[in-house]
Amino acid sequence: MTDTEKKPLNFIEKIIEDDLASGKITQLHTRFPPEPNGYLHIGHAKSICLNFGLAKKYGGTCNLRFDDTNPAKEEIEYVESIKEDVKWLGFEWHGDIRYTSDYFDQLYDWAIYLIKEGKAYVCDLNADEIREYRGNLKQAGKESPYRNRSVEENLKLFEKMRAGEFAEGACSLRVKIDMAHPNMQMRDPVIYRIKHTDHHQTGDKWCIYPSYDYAHGQGDAIEGITHSICTLEFVEHRPLYDWFIQNLPVPHTPHQYEFSRLNVNYSVTSKRKLKQLVDENIVSGWDDPRMPTISGMRRRGFTPKSIRDFVDSTGVTKVDGVVDVSQLEFAVREDLNTNAPRAMCVIHPLKVTLTNYPADKVEEMSAPLHPQREELGTRTLPFTQTLYIDKADFQESANKKFKRLVLNKRVRLRNAYIIEADEAIKDENGNIIEVKAHIIEDTVGKNPQDGIKAKGVIHWVSATQNVDCDVHLYDRLFTDKAPDAGGKDFMESINPDSLKIVTGCKAEVNLAEPRTDIPYQFEREGYFFADSKSDGKRVFNRTIGLRDTWASRS
Repeated sequence: MTDTEKKPLNFIEKIIEDDLASGKITQLHTRFPPEPNGYLHIGHAKSICLNFGLAKKYGGTCNLRFDDTNPAKEEIEYVESIKEDVKWLGFEWHGDIRYTSDYFDQLYDWAIYLIKEGKAYVCDLNADEIREYRGNLKQAGKESPYRNRSVEENLKLFEKMRAGEFAEGACSLRVKIDMAHPNMQMRDPVIYRIKHTDHHQTGDKWCIYPSYDYAHGQGDAIEGITHSICTLEFVEHRPLYDWFIQNLPVPHTPHQYEFSRLNVNYSVTSKRKLKQLVDENIVSGWDDPRMPTISGMRRRGFTPKSIRDFVDSTGVTKVDGVVDVSQLEFAVREDLNTNAPRAMCVIHPLKVTLTNYPADKVEEMSAPLHPQREELGTRTLPFTQTLYIDKADFQESANKKFKRLVLNKRVRLRNAYIIEADEAIKDENGNIIEVKAHIIEDTVGKNPQDGIKAKGVIHWVSATQNVDCDVHLYDRLFTDKAPDAGGKDFMESINPDSLKIVTGCKAEVNLAEPRTDIPYQFEREGYFFADSKSDGKRVFNRTIGLRDTWASRS
């Protein structure tokens, strides 16, 4: 796309531009309304980027509001993680953080209003009975035997609910709509239920809590939201959203718009299932680098830009689908290939002794931090008589396709000399534990004068000046493209090789204090990020390999 070409508008952008042009609104006001009952995942990233991105594009504002209507499943830990995720992705919310619980008094007053209008009633049916009375898509529901209680009786019972005089599940407050409505959401939905649970924001003030459907739209109305943007599963909820707006004296009348949610294969995004992975110790926590959570991806080394670019590449439509995870991985590789500084780390060290190099000599080799970005500068690598190369980079004999070190053959050490292997030293079990080699003089940045060129280039570190570290090789958590589709047990497709821990690795000295804002490209190995929870050890998490190896497996 050239600078003069504009990216086509998605359908929500068209609606917003029409509303601004017609004067229906003078300023766009959106919101991101997560429930604090778990960590955010890649699907939420799309909603974050869309709501905050639209506000930025059109000079509007975007609120961060926690829809905290179910204290039994909510925790401050989740609140804090969500705030961090939004900021890390590069967005700022408008004004103070909002909570639906900020509006509990107003929501309660509006419930009283509905009762007085004859549009709400206290129902003594339990949850199972309510479900039975609701009917199904082919059969109309039955009215609750408590539907026609008087206004006075409903007001008294609702006050007793608030006062804590009933046990959980003993009764609920429902709105009176239509038990034969073709949309199941409209068949007298519950708007208040009893929960004798303290709330993380309001403490023990309440023992009745509003339903999500009741609170959500009214929160939008209170905050003056102009465009309430939700995912497609809320299409069936929109008539109820509109019913509340029409039947309550709300200060504003927002409208709900739905877009396709972001589903990525080889993953699950149900919070319940993600929590199960945590609770059963399949992963180390919500921020385990294998998890599709934003905090997990951050810990693994995914960058905010790569996630924003990925989300942007998926588009905004009204059609649900599944995006191949390779599209996300491509976005990560693209960003890191351009921006990640280079470094060398030998994951499986093999000692190399240079027999014609002085034991007390230390030479400083210069290497670029990025081969295509001179402005990033250079780094210095100590070159010594003993080095480490990767075990996979040496063979005693090999065919012509092996472009690494072979006995009596030459290879170039990255940013240093060409060397030639002379002897393989083995232990009592026949394992190669050391290679004797010699340097070819005057070959730093040059080809040898005798005209015999090296067959390939390998990475290395000094054996006496390096950084000890462990490497965590992460891979996809599931082997099945759709681990929970069709009623499958997602736990049965856990990838046994999703994490391999390699200890005793050797990294270049420049990684003694690694950057914590972006991964490094470990040359010839992949992209690696310093782990934020390493318990005093130096640990690097593999963000992603240099190439997609899953394409050849599928």
